[in-house]
Amino acid sequence: MTQRLPPSLTPLDTVLATLLKGVAPVAPVELSLIEATGCISAGMPLLPAHPPRDIAAVDGWALSANDLVGASSYSPVLLAERPVWVDAGDVMPAGCDCVLDIDAVEVVGPLAQVLAEGVPGQGVGRRGSHIADNSPVVAEGYPVRAAALLLARVAGADGLYVRRPRLRIVNVPGATAAMEMIADLARAAGMDVSAHEAGTRDATSIAEALDVTACDLLLMVGGSGVGRADAAVTALAQRGAELAHGLALQPGRTAAAGRLGKVPVVALPGAPSQALAVWLALVLPLVDRLSARQPRRTVTLPLARKIASSVGIAEIGLLTEEHETWMPLAVGAWPLHAIARAEAWLLVPASDEGFAAGEPVSAYLMRE
Repeated sequence: MTQRLPPSLTPLDTVLATLLKGVAPVAPVELSLIEATGCISAGMPLLPAHPPRDIAAVDGWALSANDLVGASSYSPVLLAERPVWVDAGDVMPAGCDCVLDIDAVEVVGPLAQVLAEGVPGQGVGRRGSHIADNSPVVAEGYPVRAAALLLARVAGADGLYVRRPRLRIVNVPGATAAMEMIADLARAAGMDVSAHEAGTRDATSIAEALDVTACDLLLMVGGSGVGRADAAVTALAQRGAELAHGLALQPGRTAAAGRLGKVPVVALPGAPSQALAVWLALVLPLVDRLSARQPRRTVTLPLARKIASSVGIAEIGLLTEEHETWMPLAVGAWPLHAIARAEAWLLVPASDEGFAAGEPVSAYLMRE
């Protein structure tokens, strides 16, 4: 059966501009290192140098390289006093600038002789060699990843300042798979996610779940079409939301977007492929604005084959990398196996008819 569509479709650019208007980044909060994972950095504290002093990088004898000039097994250098033994991680003794292996020094009673030369810095971890003094954990506007957490832990930091927008997701019965997918994507994007189930698919029950008092963004998943069982848009209208229903976007034509009070709201279709497309094209820019995230990285490669698109409708293509080219997997309509294989996505503007084979295109990575 042919899917019924809203009576008119609003251009994607128009809806996105309306959604983003007046949206400002949320205030930074300090979270524990575990809680900050995946969130967007904000005003990070500067870390002290690590190591804070020169340390031994290996186990051995701490010595001064100037005292060892010419030393060899044929011409040992007799030391005035027994050298200091250091374990890896120990602070280097004063006046010492190298660490020699155990076999490079012979110790007999109070006497010690060196059988090899050393060079300054040999076997030594210099101050600040791992973390320079006054270094940020991660640049502001970028996600906190495992490498940043390692630096923070090594430097002894307990928490980090990040931006963590609050997201409320309302699941309309029948769209659980799509809702859980969107919730997972939102958590990976550094959002504080709370998921709620509407009691039934009727407008009154859905409207009761639309609470915007403690969220920065409201998403509904399911029930955004115009079928007899679709009541999400009606529920939003009952709550006084200002909406555009029907997007010139494929997949995702039956989505709706607008505001409920001052909070942006997006109603995503219940089909996973359509929900994902609306997430990428419409919701992700909102998340990035709320998080003050730096622009996402794109990868430019030539197309392995052409992409054809209808003028007047923005279409999203799923891509995978093959032999240093982008191979289109699906455009406009997405089977689930294409979603599973996709490594990147590409938006074909409504004004374009597509891209020719061999043409370089810039695509966003599905997983950064």
